[in-house]
Amino acid sequence: MIYILLADGFEEIEALTVVDILRRANVDIKMVSVEDGNSVTGAHGIIVQADISIDMVQKSKMEMLILPGGLPGTDNLEGSAEVINLISYANENGKYIAAICAAPKILGRLNLLNGKSAICYPGYEGELIGAKIIEKGVVIDENIITAKAAGTAHSFAFAIVEVLCNKQMAQDISKKMYYKD
Repeated sequence: MIYILLADGFEEIEALTVVDILRRANVDIKMVSVEDGNSVTGAHGIIVQADISIDMVQKSKMEMLILPGGLPGTDNLEGSAEVINLISYANENGKYIAAICAAPKILGRLNLLNGKSAICYPGYEGELIGAKIIEKGVVIDENIITAKAAGTAHSFAFAIVEVLCNKQMAQDISKKMYYKD
């Protein structure tokens, strides 16, 4: 199971693009509300109805945890003890963790990027403690996938499809969407 965590103030394009593309790849992804109730309001006022609440996440079935950026969404994710617990569990169990925009700073502050290559939204590089900053839209290093910003949401999603499914699936969906990287 793939879980994407949504907290009030999340960047809508970074979350919903990923959900859309993963569902096109027939990947079982659940939008998870970190808030009270399943309605979550994005950074630009778009209200999303999450599939489940955070207390319904089944750690034993988790294959990947996805953290969209946005402010104050990233800060709200980082302020949740349940989110930190899930990130720690995923890392300790070799599960994939994908973070985009400002969200990689959470991984950096948790010392999960030591010796790994990563990228984030410009200005947050100092928060990626121990990481080697790679100036690319999307960076994959072992179980960590990071991406730069909203403008890389499609590339981020296709990289996730490639990791979870295969490169051909990512290319086929990209072609059907007439996506040009």
